[in-house]
Amino acid sequence: MRLEIAPDLAIDDAELEISFIQSGGPGGQNVNKVATAAQLRFDVRQSLSLPNEVKVRLQALAGTRLTRDGVIVITARQHRTQDRNRQDAVARLVDLIRRASVRPIKRRATKPSFGERQRRLEAKTHRAGIKKARARPEKDD
Repeated sequence: MRLEIAPDLAIDDAELEISFIQSGGPGGQNVNKVATAAQLRFDVRQSLSLPNEVKVRLQALAGTRLTRDGVIVITARQHRTQDRNRQDAVARLVDLIRRASVRPIKRRATKPSFGERQRRLEAKTHRAGIKKARARPEKDD
């Protein structure tokens, strides 16, 4: 089964490795007996579904969730059931990949116009006059 990320981008479910671990937090005694937290692993570098430029941006966005081997590890433990935590982990991965798939817009350097420079200098002069007026008057000897 394929996981749709964008109209032109999808990853294969086989590339996701989901395991369940014990979770802390609410749940009483149930938390000590049942492994409800979902830990999702996705190997970015070995993925055949993603283009290289998306892989590079995804690794940069992943931050501390990325291991040295290029595996993104997402741990979901907010909910009390395995299924909800699994869905949460997958949704977080999809959101991360979706953000990485957007090409950043390159900024073009521009210079301020002549009028903008003039207005800036006039504002500075005006402000300097206001501050000078606050000073104590000088004594004339």
